[in-house]
Amino acid sequence: MQGGYDVAEDERLERLRAILHRLESALVAFSGGVDSTLLLKVAGDVLGDRVVAVTAESETCTAFELRDAETFCREQDIRHEVVHTDELSLPAFTENSPERCYHCKKERFGQLRQMADRLGLEYVIDGTNADDASDYRPGTRAAEELGVRSPLQEAGLGKADIRELSKQLGLPTWDRPSYACLASRIPYGTAITPEVLAMVGRAEEVLRELGFRQCRVRHHAPVARIELPPEEFEEAVEQTVRERIVARLKRIGYAYVTLDLQGYRTGSMNETLA
Repeated sequence: MQGGYDVAEDERLERLRAILHRLESALVAFSGGVDSTLLLKVAGDVLGDRVVAVTAESETCTAFELRDAETFCREQDIRHEVVHTDELSLPAFTENSPERCYHCKKERFGQLRQMADRLGLEYVIDGTNADDASDYRPGTRAAEELGVRSPLQEAGLGKADIRELSKQLGLPTWDRPSYACLASRIPYGTAITPEVLAMVGRAEEVLRELGFRQCRVRHHAPVARIELPPEEFEEAVEQTVRERIVARLKRIGYAYVTLDLQGYRTGSMNETLA
């Protein structure tokens, strides 16, 4: 019983547990984010030592995501492995077509499938949720081709369900901002390089240091387009804060710093697609 609510009786959680129980063993693609943390927690409860968490280390990810993943697995006593993926060696990825995510996931899931085979684990599972079907996600096709399962999606759990269940289970990620691959900040057709990824990462770190939790810096060189929740606009344009943001992002390399009046939303780079 947590918060006056019996988690064990939640039918959404029971659907997820039933799916995981049928898998018998699994490698969890674990980013440390909201979705994969709930998935790993429940998989660990259901499958015990027949589950292994694997986090991909790449220049498209931030260092704090890996630290969070390591901390959670240590606290939950779940075996955790780190695999280095080198998407930047793939021209099909760095040229940054709308199929970029497909090539990235093909590389990552391919490595995870090989690792699962070496460890004797039946399935590779990831944190794709039911809401993801509403956005353009070519990486889903790569997952299907490699037989990756998405138990959260199969259980019909959207982001709101996942946050609610995470809160009921006492997970630290229940109200954590959503993270995403740094390449998602770069417009299609703009080449992905280590330098550009580093600029984006440093720019978003500036915003987090100033207290903005859910933020994106979209890279339209030489313009930085900042996305924040609309309720945080007033704070962002307060003179002292605004001047700090502008000065620090200019030091990073941006000539112009803008605030997107539409506000934060996932997949905004897909809005240019037909």
